[in-house]
Amino acid sequence: MRHRSKKVTLDRARGPRRALLRNLVGDVLIKEKIATTEAKAKAIRPLVEKMITLGKKGTLASRRLLEARLPRNGSAMKVAKELASRYATRSGGYVRIIKLPSRPGDGARMALIELV
Repeated sequence: MRHRSKKVTLDRARGPRRALLRNLVGDVLIKEKIATTEAKAKAIRPLVEKMITLGKKGTLASRRLLEARLPRNGSAMKVAKELASRYATRSGGYVRIIKLPSRPGDGARMALIELV
């Protein structure tokens, strides 16, 4: 039997989930720190890491991929110019997740996701 990794659906259909993740990744890259639910933070961590790694390559193809995968708010340019040089000597682990108290309204577990 084949082992499948459990995909996090965040209780959304494929299109809205992809849009949500894309926008959250863009927000993390632009603001460098956001508070969101723990499940969303864990879902976007590998995506943010991949975008920074892609930006570190510095090729034309990698810049085009960043433009295609990130929202149009300047996040691709920030990754290619500022973050790539900041993490040039680091070989991974660009993101930190810190657990926060639960949200008062619905009791959702919250987390702070930030760039190291």
